[in-house]
This record gives sequence, C-alpha cells and structure tokens, in this order.
Amino acid sequence: MAFMVKSMVGGQLKNLTGGLGGEEKSEGEKSPAEAQGMTREEYEEYQRQLVEEKMERDAQFAQRKAERATFRSHFRDKYRLPKNETDDNQIQLVGGDVELPKELAKMIEQDNEEEEEKNSVIGQLSNIQNLDLDSLKDKASATLEDLKQSAEKCAMM
Repeated sequence: MAFMVKSMVGGQLKNLTGGLGGEEKSEGEKSPAEAQGMTREEYEEYQRQLVEEKMERDAQFAQRKAERATFRSHFRDKYRLPKNETDDNQIQLVGGDVELPKELAKMIEQDNEEEEEKNSVIGQLSNIQNLDLDSLKDKASATLEDLKQSAEKCAMM
C-alpha cells in the first residue's frame, strides 16, 4: 500500500517540480548504509565492530578448543594412549602454552589424589575383600607394644 501511495504521489511531485531535484534513487538502488538508516561513516564503524567481535569470538573459541585438547592430551599421557595430532595442532594454534580452566584443573587434581590413594599400601589393602583394616591396625599396634616390652626385659639392652 505504501509503495502505491509513494509511486502515485512521488510521480506527481516529480511532474510539479519538473525533475529539478536531480536523479532520485529508487528503493532498490540504496547503498547498504542508507538501507540501514545510517551514514556511510556510521555504517563503516558498525562493520568494523562486527569484524572485531567476530575475531574475539573466534579467539575465545580457539582458546576453549585448545583447553579441551590439553585436557585430552593429559589423559592420553596418563593412560599411555597414542597422541592425537589434531589436539597438538589446536594447542599450537593458540600459542602452545594453554592453561586449563579452574574446574578442569580441580578435576585432574582430585583424580590424581584418588590415584595416589589407590596406589598406596593401605589403598591396595582396602581393595582386598574380607579384610578388616581396623583389626589389622590393632594387631600391628599390639605386636609393636609386645616388641617394646620384650626389648625392655632383654638383658642385653
């Protein structure tokens, strides 16, 4: 409807002015800045900001990918799995020195603590079924006390 009114009134106005206003661009011939309702400088600044934001998003995305690759490579090293070249490439793409996020670092630290506990002697004993650690501790302390008492009674000591 607006198009019809514009074409009828616009055509009549052209006839009245005699076309003195110069050539007027139709809607299809507007520059991108005019189509957005901005001046050329505003439009260029807007485009520049869009490019900068895209670059920042891409950098953050690459950083997250490198963090994940570091996490995966850590577990590959831990479990002696073959290395993955795409992970190495992602880490090198960001700059090579990637720190893990705090949550992932905490997970790795907890996992390492659990591994150390399982690898200890007590951790290995707790894996044995039908074994009462409390009774073992009591027996060990009783044996130690007996040794001390027998050492006191010894004539050589």
